[in-house]
Amino acid sequence: MVKKILVIHGPNLNLLGEREPGVYGNLTIDDLNSNIIDRAMEQGLECEIFQSNHEGAIIDKLHAARKTFDGVILNAGAYTHYSYAIRDAIAAIKIPVIEVHISNVFARDGFRSNSVIVPVCKGSISGFGFGSYYLAVQALSEL
Repeated sequence: MVKKILVIHGPNLNLLGEREPGVYGNLTIDDLNSNIIDRAMEQGLECEIFQSNHEGAIIDKLHAARKTFDGVILNAGAYTHYSYAIRDAIAAIKIPVIEVHISNVFARDGFRSNSVIVPVCKGSISGFGFGSYYLAVQALSEL
């Protein structure tokens, strides 16, 4: 049976390639998504990708994931730092969720180093650019 993973990109990630290229690089979300799908296929995984700027849509997607996916990679963007609703959704679904961030959140603004979701995630990967997602794909393939 092939494992299925879900990648969720949170707010402002649709602007990759335009948004703060010094922090996030010049590649677009389409570039990232294509690379994630390639990495997942190399690991024998099926992969679906979802992006939303809306907290409720992310929560709904997490809830639905519990029935059809074996794991989730989540870049919750700024919701990482204050969304107890997303935290509770992760705790409720009982499938592994890996928190990812493109930038090294610990080397940026102080508030970015606080994650309210990481205590209910399987793990957290940050600071490796798009490689953070690729490392998370690898991790889910090995669970």
